[in-house]
Amino acid sequence: MAHRAGVYLGTMLTLIALGWLIAAAPAARAQDASPPADTAETADAETRGPVTNLPLPRFVSLKAGTANIRRGPSTTHRIDWVFTRAGMPLEVLGEYEHWRRVRDHDGFGGWIHFTLLTGARSGLVTTDLAPLYARPDTGAPMNAQLEANVIVALDKCARDWCRGKVGGARGWLRKADIWGVGADETFD
Repeated sequence: MAHRAGVYLGTMLTLIALGWLIAAAPAARAQDASPPADTAETADAETRGPVTNLPLPRFVSLKAGTANIRRGPSTTHRIDWVFTRAGMPLEVLGEYEHWRRVRDHDGFGGWIHFTLLTGARSGLVTTDLAPLYARPDTGAPMNAQLEANVIVALDKCARDWCRGKVGGARGWLRKADIWGVGADETFD
């Protein structure tokens, strides 16, 4: 009986200690669910992902039409967000095994399984009625005007311009009018 009482007391003390840890954790959890304060704090051009050895941060796109964004890197963690726009650009901030820590244009995010992401590039139009030009020149003819929050499939980005396609329209957008490409990033 004394042994059981000792085990019971030890278990209760452990549960009380865990209760204190859990009570202290909401601030950490709230911070984890909040958007990062500034990209500059997390951006380091020399940082590489420990799993993929790809640069961090980097941009990818959402492959799935619906994706759960979790508080931590496993299916046992709580779902904080559900992203519902296939093609939406996301910024990868971290890696852990098969999970990637991402954030969206508004700075909200969490952990997503890597199979729900694609390396195909896209941009989110941030300027209302952003012009889509025939050439990377503001004097070129306009092929279309894109409303804010339209997703554009990107296939090339130069220093100040990106070439993309949305619906039946193809052309060049100024980098300043989209989110999903680094300011100094170029690709073909």
